[in-house]
Amino acid sequence: MQRRDFVAASGVAAVSALAGCDEMDSGSAPTGDQYSVTMEPVGEVTFDSVPETWATYTPGYAEMGLALGQADGLQSIGNKPRFHTDWYTQFGVDIDKSSLQQLYDGGVGKEQFINMGSDVHLIDPNWLINNFKGWEQSDIDNIVQTSGPFVGNVIFRQTDGWHDYPYYSLYEAFEKVAAVFQQQERYEAFASLHEEYVEGRVGDNLPPQSERPEVMLVFGAGNEPAEFSPYRLNEGGTGTKHLDDLGVQDALEGSDVEGLSSSNREKIDFETMLDVDPDVVLMKGHESQSAAEFRDTVVSYMESDDVASELTAVQNGRVYRGGPVYQGPLSNFLLVERTAKDLYPETFSGELFDRDRVTDIIAGNN
Repeated sequence: MQRRDFVAASGVAAVSALAGCDEMDSGSAPTGDQYSVTMEPVGEVTFDSVPETWATYTPGYAEMGLALGQADGLQSIGNKPRFHTDWYTQFGVDIDKSSLQQLYDGGVGKEQFINMGSDVHLIDPNWLINNFKGWEQSDIDNIVQTSGPFVGNVIFRQTDGWHDYPYYSLYEAFEKVAAVFQQQERYEAFASLHEEYVEGRVGDNLPPQSERPEVMLVFGAGNEPAEFSPYRLNEGGTGTKHLDDLGVQDALEGSDVEGLSSSNREKIDFETMLDVDPDVVLMKGHESQSAAEFRDTVVSYMESDDVASELTAVQNGRVYRGGPVYQGPLSNFLLVERTAKDLYPETFSGELFDRDRVTDIIAGNN
């Protein structure tokens, strides 16, 4: 199968007469001219036209495409239960998850990529090679040759030893994706809103650093969790961006507890939590529940557990949902709002950002 827009060269889609995307008008689509996007680890990728279909694994990259008005071209997601599409309906984006290819099913199959024939894959190829058995560089090269290029970087955490190349912040990666789809104007509108809302309206009203709580962020599955995967807030990654935006203190700072990574799958229990005894516990893995459902199940269980009930956070009613594993620009807006109200209810209430403005940007009404 030969794709109409891409020619493979050394495992990366490339053609002659390169034209840098920085030289193009912001937000404009190429008219016969090629344009290129450079992002580690793949490097420079050249396009003859704007991709119409696209595949991705993490909801963070999926959100970037949705925010840029590319919902119709999305073909895949890694794990459908972790893709919280109901969050996006308030912004006028409706996604039918049944129409998407789920890439993960005890592993990730190479044939799925060939069958989709996506114009571009917003996936770090090293994520596939280092996380799923049977993947080699030759498999990546074959997909590039028969379908489309890879453009992506694992950014949701920064604890993987194999990731020995530069990381990108959420908005740095978002800007690269905007260049892929030639939607620079939409990106600039989001970047402006993020600065105005997160750095301004919220950031300017945060309490002094000394008055901010020490937070422990963990992943705990099920309504009666006993083991938890810990996250370190000072190790970077977009999965904790909302907490970075709110300037919270990492309760694990100075401890010997390592953050979750491809190589470190060790878990902690309530005894370890109690040794740290954070002011606040935030728990990932419960975004399908409302705040009330989370309190009635997980928090109620912790209140009845002999050890967990001794936690300061449990006794003070400061155990909350911690957000999804993967975070994109749309969920970041919502998570900053929700977490600000959870942590500082006397300061923040109601809607902290303009939903209609987000909807307008997605629709192209910047």
